[in-house]
Amino acid sequence: MDTADGASTSEDRARTLTGRRGRRRAQTASMADVARLAGVSSQTVSRVSNGYAGVNEETRRQVLAAMKELGYRPNSAARALKRGEFRTIGVITFNLSTTGNMRTLEAIATSAAQEGYAVTLLPVAVPTQDEVRGAFSRLGELAVDAVIVIMEVHLLDTATISLPPHVQVVVADSDAGDRYTVVDTDQVGGARSAVRHLLDLGHRTVWHLAGPEESFAAQRRADAWRAELAGAGRTVPPVVRGDWSAESGYRAGLHLAERPDCTAVFAANDQMALGLLRALHERGRRIPEDVSVIGFDDIPEAGSFLPPLTTVHQDFAEIGRLCVEGVLRRMRQEGVEHGTTLVPTQLVVRDSTGRPASEPEGR
Repeated sequence: MDTADGASTSEDRARTLTGRRGRRRAQTASMADVARLAGVSSQTVSRVSNGYAGVNEETRRQVLAAMKELGYRPNSAARALKRGEFRTIGVITFNLSTTGNMRTLEAIATSAAQEGYAVTLLPVAVPTQDEVRGAFSRLGELAVDAVIVIMEVHLLDTATISLPPHVQVVVADSDAGDRYTVVDTDQVGGARSAVRHLLDLGHRTVWHLAGPEESFAAQRRADAWRAELAGAGRTVPPVVRGDWSAESGYRAGLHLAERPDCTAVFAANDQMALGLLRALHERGRRIPEDVSVIGFDDIPEAGSFLPPLTTVHQDFAEIGRLCVEGVLRRMRQEGVEHGTTLVPTQLVVRDSTGRPASEPEGR
């Protein structure tokens, strides 16, 4: 009887303890609950939650075990308010379909993570002042410390849009003069090196497959193409316009393939160059014997085109790093000046460019 009673009592206690633990998990545990279970002060729990030094390892293990048992999760929002920062960077972009924007976004996210920051992305469908203002308001509600704007369209350079003055902002892929901190690829240097490479191979002139008119990068590349030809005293052919897509490059290529005077084409991005190559192949124009083609971006697949594509390499990783570095320095009030930082490009020569078949080898 005594043994049975004792066993029954032990089972009751076990059920009671299990029930208490279950109720604890079912409720929202507080810091005080963790402190009581771990046998420490609330201040010690706070120090463990925030990763501060000065807590011995045994005490830290006790606190972490109590947090796990109770299902306690530190209130990151409360900690952020106390510190005055949320460890989050907002990113506003107008187009997620272009290679440049996606790779810049990827680089920003990678660099932010290395600095201990998360990224909150907010795409904006229509690049207008109201949409941008609304995006900043929404990011404010989502509690971000600073904002990076990937703005390839003509807005800041024409004063169509202004950014909120109270927000720490860095702009990528745009032209804002001295009003904002801007990080961009050296569009001009990259485009001029592409045209110069083709002229040095012996082509009399270079046709240009440009990006959309509203794009800042497209304009910079087209202006540089025109200036390089004019500076060399060469004829400037009419611009052929695309929309960054391979399909638009294909349509342009069907037109250019019918022109026997077209022996070299500088495409404003690799995707359009891909479509251009397809059209030239279909029309029986050999590459590079009949037509040399050069792109811009150096996407990972560029070396696998047929033939492998000569192109201008953009250092997206460095652009992302500089954007994150810029907003962090502005947040820390480290005296970041307005103006544009240009990231150098590099010409990558592959098999899609060569001497024109009609020109002698020694030209």
